[in-house]
Amino acid sequence: MQGKIPIFSVKSGRVELVEPIVKTGEEWKAILPKQTFEIARQQATEPAFTGAYHDSHEDGIFTCACCGTDLFDAKAKFDSGTGWPSFSSPVDPRNVRTAEDRSHGMVRTEVLCSRCGAHLGHVFPDGPPPTGKRYCMNSGALKLVKRYASK
Repeated sequence: MQGKIPIFSVKSGRVELVEPIVKTGEEWKAILPKQTFEIARQQATEPAFTGAYHDSHEDGIFTCACCGTDLFDAKAKFDSGTGWPSFSSPVDPRNVRTAEDRSHGMVRTEVLCSRCGAHLGHVFPDGPPPTGKRYCMNSGALKLVKRYASK
């Protein structure tokens, strides 16, 4: 097994070294809801305008539905008009990783959770300033948690 990886924690406000989470497909299937398993572990996509968070305006932190890693701040969410929750940036670049995705006859940049490898969605270069990026995520791969109390 690989060593610990750096992940930013919104709660502590600092980077922490954590163990990667590695499970078999069968282990994930046994613990995740069907839609979350299909999206996060099998790279499925929920239909546009159907996910729980595409039109959400609640404050909080969007975490990985598989492992709880902090991924996106609701303050970075914007209405892209695409039908999926879209963010201009992750809470920290260490918390997500990207990979080339050549499925469906396209070349896209897949976004994955750095800690457990869950498929979250894709990132595109057509977002708002200052990043110019649109992290187009699947609601089924995310969980919104209330903002952590300030210290």
